[in-house]
Amino acid sequence: HVPVSSGLMFGNMTLSLGWLSALVAGFISVHVLQRLYFPYFWRDLLFLLKVIRYGVKLEMFKLTSSVFTVLDRFIQQAQRIPNKPFVIYDGSIYTYRDIETRSNRLANVFLERVKLKKGDCVALSMNNEPDFLCVWFGLAKVGCSIAFLNTNIKPKSLLHCFNSCGAKTLIVGSDLVESLDGVLSSLLEDDIQVWTMKNQSEHTQVQTLLDKIDVASDRPVPAVLRSCTSLKSPTLYIFTSGTTGLPKAAVITHLQSLKAAAGFWAFGVTEDDVMYIPLPLYHSAASLIGIGGTIYLGATCVLKKKFSASQFWNDCRKHNVTVFQYIGELCRYLCNQPKTEVDKVHKVRIGVGNGLRQDVWREFLNRFGNIKMCEVYGSTEGNLVFMNHIGKIGTVGRSNFIYRLLFKYNLVKYDMVKDEPVKDQHGFCQQVDRGETGLLLSKVSALTPFFGYAGSKQLTEKKLLRNVFVKGDAYFNTGDLMAEDQKGFICFRDRVGDTFRWKGENVATTEVTEILGLVDFIQEVNVYGVAVPGHEGRAGMAAMIVRPGLTFNGQKLFEHVMKDLPAYARPLFLRLQEFMEMTSTFKQQKFKLVQSGFNPSTVTDPLYVLDYQQKSYIPLTDSIYQSILAGERKL
Repeated sequence: HVPVSSGLMFGNMTLSLGWLSALVAGFISVHVLQRLYFPYFWRDLLFLLKVIRYGVKLEMFKLTSSVFTVLDRFIQQAQRIPNKPFVIYDGSIYTYRDIETRSNRLANVFLERVKLKKGDCVALSMNNEPDFLCVWFGLAKVGCSIAFLNTNIKPKSLLHCFNSCGAKTLIVGSDLVESLDGVLSSLLEDDIQVWTMKNQSEHTQVQTLLDKIDVASDRPVPAVLRSCTSLKSPTLYIFTSGTTGLPKAAVITHLQSLKAAAGFWAFGVTEDDVMYIPLPLYHSAASLIGIGGTIYLGATCVLKKKFSASQFWNDCRKHNVTVFQYIGELCRYLCNQPKTEVDKVHKVRIGVGNGLRQDVWREFLNRFGNIKMCEVYGSTEGNLVFMNHIGKIGTVGRSNFIYRLLFKYNLVKYDMVKDEPVKDQHGFCQQVDRGETGLLLSKVSALTPFFGYAGSKQLTEKKLLRNVFVKGDAYFNTGDLMAEDQKGFICFRDRVGDTFRWKGENVATTEVTEILGLVDFIQEVNVYGVAVPGHEGRAGMAAMIVRPGLTFNGQKLFEHVMKDLPAYARPLFLRLQEFMEMTSTFKQQKFKLVQSGFNPSTVTDPLYVLDYQQKSYIPLTDSIYQSILAGERKL
């Protein structure tokens, strides 16, 4: 016989084992269900906790009325890691101490010789170089806000920039003084003092800084000058491209610059990484995310004067680059480079940027290896950011119920004909269903403020939609058409102005561009809509560059568009170009192409028209053009 106590023990053990196996089975079931239905749960949770933790830190600045700025972080890093390389430029290494010391010298010059004071706004026009950072930090140490000028800016736009941000001083790079010809007298008439990073100047009215830096003290200026009590204080003005009008000065507050500086960190970049920044520093991606992110981590960055597709991978190998920044068409340029045996020989593990098209994304990964591409969606002046921390191809970001609680955004129905949101009988906007394309709006609130543009209440108001869902609410209008799928991934569809209507259907230029890009002889393509007299909407047109060594084949392209595009989305006109005009941030210029249309007597590039009878794209002659205008040719 088994003793009673032993029997009880045995029973308890069996019970315990039963409980244990049930528990294990339960855990396995939950894990399987989670993997099946919520595959991104843990990654989302960890990412969100990171974001929330950083947000709480920023909220603490509000409570204490003392802001620890990006500049404060830089000064802290210069004390913590003085000898660590901060910037590698053109083969030279600049440590944190080097940039700190030189920016101190500049700060002293700004105070004593330029006579700047806390609260002044100073315009900066420089190409990428270490002194851009020294001037930027030197001005910030004196308590000045800085307006970053696009170095490609035209004289008329330059004067407008000064009016909008109220700057009374211009600091210009040594290689850009000539660009002031024709506008210098107007600047001086407006009492704007002009200084350049040179030892001596050919222009008597342009004063020099380099000679004064050499004799200046490198002692830090009083910290009270840079001290800041509000996250809402402007620190920078960054100008939008102004492709369709004059540039607008987006107000960048300490809140925005601190948020952007945490971007790399949020994606898992560390202080041991080496960043590659080939984008212009006057653009928010390079300055706020690139330089700000490097400072926040205490990492090293390789700064390029200008992006070069042929030097890119050699630079990455030479400097052991692990993270790079991209924008717009940059990755396409890399894919267009001749293939080599060392395409996958590098240490790059992460790319951070925006505007990467799905077709280019796939080609880039196939060719250059397993690099995690982290898309960031957000405009310079916007109040909403999406981050694709998962790295899912073709999506700009990710959302879930917690994100929606923190950041109120909506996708609303949009009428392409009237070029405005669709309203219900009460005059309010209507949300789209999951998976449908809609206009992205972001609620303006204390948590997501919109700071607008400098010097223009009118332009600021123009970006807002009011009484969207209830009376009195306000939303920032991104101007972007987006879609959110069932899993919470967000895809960019098109800019509102770029999507056009033809034959009663909406044509998204990005989708047509991707389809055309699959044709072997097409290297680059830009799709847009052109007005045709006597027809409603706009007809599709594509400007394209033919791949070197290959020739244009109208018949082959005709077969491709017939197979892969619906009738309304097929480009009716083609324009073959040697060179495609880009904005300074590697986005395709559409505005001028739309304006020039498809008239063979005014457009010097070869033009082609879709011909269903000849089953090909044929040259667009003057007689065909006239028959289109007369309405004789069926489109």
